[in-house]
Amino acid sequence: MGIPEGQPIIDTMIGFPKKDYAVYDFIRNQTKDAGSDEMEFPAEYMFKNVPKELYGSDDDPVDVTVGEMDRHNIKVGLIGSGGEQYDSAFDRYPDRFVTACEVDPNDIMGAMRTIEERYENSPLRAVTAFPSGCNPQVPIDDRRFYPIYAKCVELDLPIFVCAGIPGPRLPFAPQEVSRIDQVMYDFPELTFVTRHGCEPWEALAVKLMLKWPNLYYSTSAFAPKHYPKAIIDYANSRGSDKVLYAGYFPMGLSIDRIMSDMANVPFKDEVWPKFLYGNAAKILKIDTNPPGAGK
Repeated sequence: MGIPEGQPIIDTMIGFPKKDYAVYDFIRNQTKDAGSDEMEFPAEYMFKNVPKELYGSDDDPVDVTVGEMDRHNIKVGLIGSGGEQYDSAFDRYPDRFVTACEVDPNDIMGAMRTIEERYENSPLRAVTAFPSGCNPQVPIDDRRFYPIYAKCVELDLPIFVCAGIPGPRLPFAPQEVSRIDQVMYDFPELTFVTRHGCEPWEALAVKLMLKWPNLYYSTSAFAPKHYPKAIIDYANSRGSDKVLYAGYFPMGLSIDRIMSDMANVPFKDEVWPKFLYGNAAKILKIDTNPPGAGK
């Protein structure tokens, strides 16, 4: 067992170091406890050794991320879109990044127009959403999400959605995993990928993945030593095509930390290529036969 030598990787959640933490103001504006105000990163209480040294670096943040990717054989990263830094990253490294569009269903038509504009004018590969982080919150199965799900089906785009109890101190009800069942029933053609663990309902997530062919699980925001046992067991049995790698750099985890833990994850040999590359390549429409695999 262990990562095959030379195995290429697609990271379905990666970003760029920031000079400050203002990017999290949308969360701070909703939290009410004093502790959240004191943390630079709103879920910092959950993580050790957040890679803050990279936030204050004078180096180009895009080059910092590409350098980290190179060190760990990450061939492609899924990043956001619509900002100067994202645009710069894709313009400079078009073979290293694919883009996603974050939506807030409180502005249904605005979200729809944004998806369409970025689909038409940039190589958009996915849509993302944080139900508990919307202001006000929007449950996964809320009617406000439905036009967005329909647009994803129309454009053949996967949607990556946070599910389970959120790290920031926000109510979890919008992200209860049971809500996904109704969505998959109403949109059987939708490719739906969960983010951020699905805990404490990870066993339910497995049941739903067995039930719904287009439901997937990504490992974002978790150090590999904390991957849920139910997810590892599922990937090693009937779910080898349904679980895909996502990191959390630089939000809460360094890639060094992720990959040092990864060596101890008990995936079967045949699961690693799918988990680290193949499943994401299929969902994001990336070359499914990368050069150098397994060498």
